Amino acid sequence: SPGAITEQFILNFTIINLRFTTDLGTPNSAKFNSTEKIMQYYVDSLLQKSSIGPYFTGCKVTGFRSGRDRDDTGVDAVCSYKNNVSLARFDREKVYHELSTMTNGVTKLGNYSLEKNSLYVNG
Repeated sequence: SPGAITEQFILNFTIINLRFTTDLGTPNSAKFNSTEKIMQYYVDSLLQKSSIGPYFTGCKVTGFRSGRDRDDTGVDAVCSYKNNVSLARFDREKVYHELSTMTNGVTKLGNYSLEKNSLYVNG
């Protein structure tokens, strides 16, 4: 759309029922690729239902990392949206609260359980 600029924000969270393994931390491994697709599906589905949904263009999982407990897996993603005059300034707190609500207080993402204090949205 005319005047639209693609903006990005970072999304991080930790899954407590996905054991981190070396192959999960290796980009382009079979485990990385299959888990990346699943995470992108869940995250994209959530963000499409949020206030930025009409402007949301997708997320790219950039990595998985070991959580505080070695059974936990941290997920890092870069998400994009089209920013134009019809969209108010990106409100990371609003998006955080929406995602928190949609994940049952940052406890559930599809079949995965989330570490309650792990959700981070950086606009």
